[in-house]
Amino acid sequence: MDNKIIFSAILVYGTLFLLATAEPVDDKRALLDFIGNISHSRNLNWDERTSACNSWIGVTCNHDRSRIIAVRLPAIGFKGRIPTNTLSRLSALQILSLRSNGISGPFPSDLLKLGNLTGLYLQFNNFQGPLPLDFSVWKNLSVLNLSNNDFNGSIPSSISNLTHLTALDFANNSLSGDVPDLDIPTLQLLDLSNNNLTGVVPQTLVRFPSSAFSGNNVTLQNLPPPVLSPTAVPKKHSSKFSEPAILGIVIGSCAVAFVLIALLLIVTYRKKKDDTSITGTSQKKEKLTKMMASEHQDENGRVIFFEGCNLVFDLEDLLRASAEVLGKGAFGTTYKAALEDSTTVAVKRLKEVIVGKKDFEQQMEVVGNIRHANVAPLRAYYYSKDEKLMVYDYYNQGACQLCSMGQISSLGGISRPGHKSDAFTTSAAKRGEDRIPLDWGTRVKIAIGAAKGIAHIHSQSGGKLVHGNIKASNIFLNSQLYGCVSDLGLATLMSPIAPPVMRTAGYRAPEVTDTRKVSQPSDVYSFGVLLLELLTGKSPVHASGGEEVLHLVRWVHSVVREEWTGEVFDVELLRYPNIEEEMVAMLQIGLSCVARMPEQRPKIGEVVKMLEEIRSSNTGNSPSAGTRSPGSTPAVTPYVGEIGPSSVHT
Repeated sequence: MDNKIIFSAILVYGTLFLLATAEPVDDKRALLDFIGNISHSRNLNWDERTSACNSWIGVTCNHDRSRIIAVRLPAIGFKGRIPTNTLSRLSALQILSLRSNGISGPFPSDLLKLGNLTGLYLQFNNFQGPLPLDFSVWKNLSVLNLSNNDFNGSIPSSISNLTHLTALDFANNSLSGDVPDLDIPTLQLLDLSNNNLTGVVPQTLVRFPSSAFSGNNVTLQNLPPPVLSPTAVPKKHSSKFSEPAILGIVIGSCAVAFVLIALLLIVTYRKKKDDTSITGTSQKKEKLTKMMASEHQDENGRVIFFEGCNLVFDLEDLLRASAEVLGKGAFGTTYKAALEDSTTVAVKRLKEVIVGKKDFEQQMEVVGNIRHANVAPLRAYYYSKDEKLMVYDYYNQGACQLCSMGQISSLGGISRPGHKSDAFTTSAAKRGEDRIPLDWGTRVKIAIGAAKGIAHIHSQSGGKLVHGNIKASNIFLNSQLYGCVSDLGLATLMSPIAPPVMRTAGYRAPEVTDTRKVSQPSDVYSFGVLLLELLTGKSPVHASGGEEVLHLVRWVHSVVREEWTGEVFDVELLRYPNIEEEMVAMLQIGLSCVARMPEQRPKIGEVVKMLEEIRSSNTGNSPSAGTRSPGSTPAVTPYVGEIGPSSVHT
């Protein structure tokens, strides 16, 4: 009996192991033959020694990993014809997307062998010649998109045999002849615009909007108007009202209609205003297409990916993505974009970019090639006349989580996933349910991580690269809750930020009069303000009753000079024992960073060492300072840079 149980267990575990290590060997070979025989500008991580189901870009397998069922390779830079006897060997393939490439030649007849296809996306390529005559081999086809190519000839009537078809797009080709009678009840989307079609639109297609046929020489089939028989002609009755009564009714009706229209306009205006307000404060989901000025892909514009990026999409994917506003800043708006293939990315839409394409691309190349555990990696960018986009990873766990784990938030907390944070706030009243409180250890890790990220940035481009926009809302947390820096290198691309942007001005070093002319010492100043925020829980610039504006740096200086150092720290920190000396040490570092004169500020590398020494010097010890009351917090010796006029530039 025991032997049977052991044997069964071995059999089960063996089966599970085989399933876990199973690979579609023949399908892998077919894809490797395909990629090896067609020119492409972007590298793919396809290797016979790695798992196609787990790691290959653009490849999806079925549940038991025995077959490849989807290949999505948009914007890879393919050139030339599809090699024969390659993709046709993927007999289980259901979805094939090769859109936004430079594939040429006639329609690849090999694809007609893929009898299980449900979606075929070949738009935005250079295909030419006639369409295949027999489409009926794709009995399960649901979506067929061949738009924006150079196909010619007539539209085959065999398309009407595709009884599961829901979307058909042949727009922007050179197709000619009559519009076929496509009696497909399941068809929901149709676009035959901008071809050379002629004749009358069949009755079965008049349910689609006229835009589906625009740019052709076709006429819509109209139903003849009903003819009334002589007996059906209504008899004319004499009016029972006198002319003055009729006139009064008309005038009264016009007045009522005018009042109703006025009320409707008022209600519509208020609703529009409310919707605008809600959009600015909530995370409303919408299509990116509605938010972008350019409706179509720029002729020369394409999404540029950086080496090592496993993302696969093009501008068309971004335009169709469901978007959620994550935050708005001085340089633009950030969205969480959920693509149709279930990929989720963070997209920053830039505004006020004043440099040309060449300068923009050069800066993106510098930023995109930076790789460090404490710097959020730029994965891709897009440039056109109307739109400039930057694409980052969006993770639920692990790595630099640009928009999920949370930004540093008010009074020593972080926003919960899915909730927009507005950096640090100023009163305990704003401690809401959407915040995760930060203990002292986490605050130190945020400071150390952010400092390391900035130090790495400063080491790039021959030690001359500058971040230029360090603030709490640009520091995100990785899975270990260390600070992670984002949005670097944008200041030199943008129009100068106007002084009324109070929160941004609170981070600005005194010597910076033009936000495009930032420096590494000004980065250190901004980081010093960030340290003071971590210690105090206060915003860098905020109102304090009436119209008085308080500047965090100035306020901290005044408290320290009065030897009331204990009053500086966030009250939430006072419940943690044995940390007073560490807090005072970080305060000293922060004050040194916000010295008025740039040359008096430490290098960011020195700041990293000092921050790391804060924890290492007290590890394993229980100093007597842990029992001090707030009023007996160790004093801070004023840094030489503090003496003199206020160190806050207003």
